[in-house]
Amino acid sequence: MTGTLRAEGVGFAYPQDHRGVAPVSLALHGGEALLIHGYSGSGKSTLARCLAGLIPHLYHGEMVGEVWVNDRRSDQMPLSELTEQVGLVFQNPAYQMLTPSVEEEILFGLENLGMSRAAMKVRLEEVLERFDLHKFRKRSPHSLSGGEQQKLALAAVIARSPNVLVLDEPLSMLDSTAAIEFVGYLREFLANGMTMVICEHREYFLQPIPNLVRLKLNGTPVPEAVNPAADSGYPAPRAPFEIHAEHLSVTREENRILKDVSLDLRSGQVVALVGRNGTGKTTLLRALAGLQRFTGAVDVRNGHGGGTPQFNMIFQNPDTQLFNPTVREEILYKIPQADPGLYEWLLHALDLKRYEDTPPLLLSEGEKRRVALATALMHPSKHGVLLDEPSLGQDPVHKEILVQLLRALARAGWLVLFSTHDLELAACADEMILLAEDGIVCHGAAPAVLQDDGAWQQVGLQRPDWMDCSCSA
Repeated sequence: MTGTLRAEGVGFAYPQDHRGVAPVSLALHGGEALLIHGYSGSGKSTLARCLAGLIPHLYHGEMVGEVWVNDRRSDQMPLSELTEQVGLVFQNPAYQMLTPSVEEEILFGLENLGMSRAAMKVRLEEVLERFDLHKFRKRSPHSLSGGEQQKLALAAVIARSPNVLVLDEPLSMLDSTAAIEFVGYLREFLANGMTMVICEHREYFLQPIPNLVRLKLNGTPVPEAVNPAADSGYPAPRAPFEIHAEHLSVTREENRILKDVSLDLRSGQVVALVGRNGTGKTTLLRALAGLQRFTGAVDVRNGHGGGTPQFNMIFQNPDTQLFNPTVREEILYKIPQADPGLYEWLLHALDLKRYEDTPPLLLSEGEKRRVALATALMHPSKHGVLLDEPSLGQDPVHKEILVQLLRALARAGWLVLFSTHDLELAACADEMILLAEDGIVCHGAAPAVLQDDGAWQQVGLQRPDWMDCSCSA
């Protein structure tokens, strides 16, 4: 499994906007791991593509420098041979899902290696068991949660036994227990001589990896961001309200995704929804937004006199919401008389001013999420905003910007509800909901929920000893 990876002055610029990554040099040998970190948009994913050989084989632009994999130049290796030696797990694992079932996803790479049918079967069972995916073997990869997709992406890569592994935000969609288990796998691979590059914002989970070397990409400095104020001018509801959900359940493809959820949510609050991968957090948000059929009832009470709640929702995968040629056109889409003050405030508050003329799909994952949020807030809903994993791809500075903006919306009278595996972000909420497969285990003030050891044990989530769960924003 031992491999080597070397980069000599490697840099890249995309032809559409000339952004990318400044030249970088590094050298890694078997059993060594490198953490690449930096601001959102500093070029981490681009560098990962260079090191894995997708650049220049699949992405075209201006590349400088050389990448050497096991003492061979990657640009002179056939891509089929390169993928045998280097495994890449994308930041958005949905991009890697090509087959109709989990087991076929794993077998696909093994078939390309020319393994015998008997050997493939043994390897398949090994990785299904190792990554706790056996119960999903017949499921479509696209029916899995984001965290489950991340585990599948790693399983499919590890099944091929590469000696170099490049991971782009591999922990971003994993719950805390799954992230700790994931890092345990990485330690095992390193002990067996694998060479590893990790791009990651949730660095606290990586502390158990011995002798982890760090490389910071500077990219474009983050300007001093606005601290969104209560008097931002953002439209406020006419009166306080409550959202009441009773016995809400969702069944899809004969699988019970959400079971008998009842809860009350008040306006003017920031609420975090936390739970293990696959417990139905995204499904609950979609049901509240009216995007998912369900049984049970959801209505608005008090100041709005009943009716169906109206929310804007920002999806976990922002690519499904972005389709205009520039950031400006995306945010202002189908607004005949846009409020210029609100538009400028959102650009400043979400650090998007410098990207007004950039195609949204060329931005980093964190930047895309901020554009999707700005677009939603430019079209005010009646009751608030729902966000699915809003801190994915956000560095600490931009995560603090996000927290301040969500608080400003709550102060203006909105209800803000977000799902997250980021416990540092969850700690910044007013209230926290712990969701398990059988429903809500605990719902209360965030500090009290964080200290409820029994509730965390019941939902199967670990709070890492090395992580500060208090809000620093």
